[in-house]
Amino acid sequence: MRGFLASSIGVTCAAALTLPLTLPTAAHAAKPAAQESVPGTTQSLPLTPLATTGDSTRSAAPRQRQEQGLPRRDVRPFSLVGVVWDNPNAQLHGQVQVRTRTTGTSTWSTWQDVETHNDDAPDPDTAEHTSSTVRGATAPLWVGDSDGVEVRVKAEEPPAGTRAADQAAEPLPKGLRLELVDPGEEPPAAGAEADGPRGATLGAETAAASAVNADLAPLGATVIPALTKKETEDDLISARGGDADATKARPYVGPRPRIITRKGWGADEKLRERQFGYTKTVKAAFVHHSASGNNYRCSQAPSVIRSIYRYHVKSSGWRDIGYNFLVDKCGNIYEGRAGGVTKPVMGAHTLGFNTNSTGIAVLGTFGSSNPPAAAVNAIARLTAWKLGLYGANPRGTTTLKSGGGNLYKKGKNVRLKVISGHRDGFATECPGRRLYKKLGTARSSSARLQGR
Repeated sequence: MRGFLASSIGVTCAAALTLPLTLPTAAHAAKPAAQESVPGTTQSLPLTPLATTGDSTRSAAPRQRQEQGLPRRDVRPFSLVGVVWDNPNAQLHGQVQVRTRTTGTSTWSTWQDVETHNDDAPDPDTAEHTSSTVRGATAPLWVGDSDGVEVRVKAEEPPAGTRAADQAAEPLPKGLRLELVDPGEEPPAAGAEADGPRGATLGAETAAASAVNADLAPLGATVIPALTKKETEDDLISARGGDADATKARPYVGPRPRIITRKGWGADEKLRERQFGYTKTVKAAFVHHSASGNNYRCSQAPSVIRSIYRYHVKSSGWRDIGYNFLVDKCGNIYEGRAGGVTKPVMGAHTLGFNTNSTGIAVLGTFGSSNPPAAAVNAIARLTAWKLGLYGANPRGTTTLKSGGGNLYKKGKNVRLKVISGHRDGFATECPGRRLYKKLGTARSSSARLQGR
């Protein structure tokens, strides 16, 4: 971790490759080892108006424009679903439901709701937000191994008294498509470092994503190991140019938790943009839920993350996965957006407040389900460490300037809690009512871990 504060601002992929590490030769980069290859796929299927029954020809057309979908059909294997549309600024006002068939069986699920208001997004006016590849999107839903699908998207009924001309307007966004994501094969079990010679099995993109964590773990490591509180404090004092053995006040920082790296969860580094993006500091942490459902085993969490990553990049058109960190129901912590876990990486998680903040997503949906205690504890451990690196008090408040959103206009200075829920910066249900209620517990635990 030594030197991370000095090197965290404005670092690019190219700069990361200047670190004193043995990077792959051209031969290795051109032909990465099999252990690095964890391919996934995305099927993108256009939705069409659903046939209506009992309607006259005269009334069927407006009804069809209000309900689109895909009749039950066989598809290639997938595990995660979502719906996207052309205009990223358009909202889908209505209901999205899917049902799926378990792979190799004739068993179909019941209809499942997909969260339509996906408010995790890049900041307005940033290159990532204004890119021609960006689309509107629902939240993704994890459905497990499936090879059949049916979907229906129904617009909200117009309020009583709405003019006939307004009722005839397109009620659903244009270009609706169903995205079916296969996360690909599981990577090797997370261990301390890559097999074989240092860096010898890594492609260029994987080496770059790993090199920015070189002060914390060997190149190609699948896990950044935990440190004790004293070891973490000593590293931070040294990074600030001090003497760790001096008898003076220790920094308020929690012990570094164990973090599974992008290599550990099997990120295909060729999907993301090559350059890393940074802000100046980390003043706050925003807590999210992924809204992808709770029907996953902890052993499947890497697959869920790979699916969300592919959905954010290939389906939504973002530069990388939106969250800086992810947490599963067993309390495991995962590196999210590439750029270095100690560095102030610009995420795409809280529209309007991605600058000078970090985003943590708990895998699951917590509107009516309680978050596991292990996940809440992981939030506390992660924030105690990450916020402590930047001198932030988990029990405190801070000021962030809004980049624009539905709660605060662009340029407004907003006072927020250092550990906030997504809904504190944007009008949304995220991180779910039940998880939001646990943030007070996370703040207190995080502060105690920092020694406050």
